[in-house]
Formats: sequence, C-alpha cells, structure tokens
Amino acid sequence: MEPLKASDIYGTWGTLLLPIAEDDSIRYESLQEQLKTLIASGVNGIYSNGTAGEFYNQTEAEFDQISGMLAEACNKAGMPFQIGCNCTNPKQTLKRIKRIRSLKPGAIQVILPDWSPLSPDEVLVFLDGVCNAAEGIGVVLYNPPHAKRVLAPEEYAGIITKGIPLVGCKTAGGDEDWYAQMRAIPGLSLFVPGHRLASGIQSGAHGAYSNIACLHPVTAQHWYNDMRTNMEKALQFEQRIGAFFKQYIFPLIMERHYPGQAIDKMLAWLTGWGSVPLRLRWPYRGVTEQEALMVRERCRALLPEFFETGVRSG
Repeated sequence: MEPLKASDIYGTWGTLLLPIAEDDSIRYESLQEQLKTLIASGVNGIYSNGTAGEFYNQTEAEFDQISGMLAEACNKAGMPFQIGCNCTNPKQTLKRIKRIRSLKPGAIQVILPDWSPLSPDEVLVFLDGVCNAAEGIGVVLYNPPHAKRVLAPEEYAGIITKGIPLVGCKTAGGDEDWYAQMRAIPGLSLFVPGHRLASGIQSGAHGAYSNIACLHPVTAQHWYNDMRTNMEKALQFEQRIGAFFKQYIFPLIMERHYPGQAIDKMLAWLTGWGSVPLRLRWPYRGVTEQEALMVRERCRALLPEFFETGVRSG
C-alpha cells in the first residue's frame, strides 16, 4: 500500500496478539483467524508487534513470518496496516525496517532504545536514523507510560521542527494543557489509550491502537463510529468502560502486577473472538483462568455489547 500520511492515521486500530501454545511455540493458525476477523470488523487499521504481540520475545524468523502474514492479508483486502519494528536493540530495529520495506506497510512503529534512556539529542539521532532507513514509509513512535524515556509535548514539537518526518505517536494521553500543546503540533497523528478514546477524540486525539479492540474489534469500531456521529452517546459508553476497568482491570495491574500484554490477551480471551490463549511466552506469566473467568462474568454484566457482535454500543 502507499505510505500513510498523518491525516490517514486515525480511528480504531486493532493489534495482532501473539497466541502461544503450551510448548511455547506460536499458533500461526490463530494469527490467521485474528487477521480474518479484524479485516471483517472494519477497523481503521491493523498493526503487528506491539506489546500484546510480544515483540520483545520473538526470533527474527518469527518476526519475518508474522510481518509477512500481516502484509499479505492486508494488501489483499486493501486494509491499512503498520508493522511494528520495535526492538530493545536499536541496530536490530534498523535491520527489521530494511527487511520489511518491500512488504509496503502504511507505516512503521518503533520504540526508543530501552536499556539506557536516551538524551534529548540522542532521541533526535535515533528517530532521524529510523526515518532514513524507512525510505519514505511513515514512522510512528510507540511511547507508552512504562517506557524509560517518555517524551513531553515540547519534545514532540522539537522533533517536527527539526524536520524529522514522524507521522504519529502512541501515548498515554494527558490533561487539558497536555492536549492543548499536542494539538498545536502540525502533521502528527496523536493516539491515546483505547479505553479513553471518546474523551481523547473530544480533546484532540485522532485514534487509538486499541485495547478495546482487543476486547472485541467489532464493538470497538461501532464505538468509534458513534464518536463521529453521537459523541454524547460515545462518552456515556466510555463511562461504563471506565467503571469496568477501574473495578476489574486496574487491580490486576496494580495489585497482581500483570503486564499490559497479559491484560490485552485476557480481554480477547473474554469474548473469544481470536482464539487467543491467556498464556504469555516464557518467562512471563498470563492472567490465570480462574481470574479471567471472574472478569468475564463482570464484563458480560457491565458491557454486554462486547458479547453481542454486530450490536451497536451505547
């Protein structure tokens, strides 16, 4: 596909979640099922090798196979897609970018090198090198709150001012002043957490690499469509999503210390749409089935729309 401009990157993007078998291998048939469902759901795009794709725990051969599967399915369907070339090793990031250029993704996602936090000048050097390696394919910076170096709005502004062609960023969002500063940056697609997408859109965000699409991409896309036509309804739905997360998701993170990838896989497991096991790849641990069954019961009571595919949210 043609490279995506910042204005082309918006809405609900669904992720490929890495399905792990009991022998710690990747269940590629589950990835194919996920791709089929995501494409049929009408999400605004699909991306690979984010946190839930366990990019940090793949061999290079596995990375290549997953990237090829995504590109083949999306190019055939005309579905926008991004390939995550995320890696804790910056030299490996460049190698991954060069290998996948021929797959023609709409954009490439990267993280900042993670072992030692970069200085402001080093951030510019890294992103400049990444964009040069991409050879005209747009670059999106995946900068979650647990990154060792979380960029402030003035740093994003500095990146654009320096002429580095970053087209988007994935962030944790912020307060009113943060959104005002981010809105002032030209040519940058701003993505925020999926469970706060309606209020984020209202404040100036453009979309989400969505944990709500992990729960079910069909309902997540219906919710985004509501944001475009009936924001009051969408905000009311966000309140129910927020209550569910506060009561049943955040305690798993704060008290049980599960990582985000365990939560995203559990969300998909709750509705069963992608045949995604709860298991994470060794040595990490996923949410237990007993815990997930309890969360499923509460989710079905609070957010029944996600168990009724094709039914609109609200």
